[in-house]
Amino acid sequence: MPKMKTHRSAAKRYKITATGKVLRQKAGKGHLLAHKSPARKGRLTGTTEVFEGNLAMIAKELPYKKKFTR
Repeated sequence: MPKMKTHRSAAKRYKITATGKVLRQKAGKGHLLAHKSPARKGRLTGTTEVFEGNLAMIAKELPYKKKFTR
């Protein structure tokens, strides 16, 4: 059997915590920032948890990561 491969872009985008939660960066802070208010840009800073409905897809892309819990 061939080896399973980790989806490299997924490995760079998601972080798995010690308790099994999956974290992601918030969207909307990459470009076109001039017209966004400082408060809005502040809200977009940092990480948040991945939506529960997307965990199955991420688990498939990261086969060697620790199993995710909710």
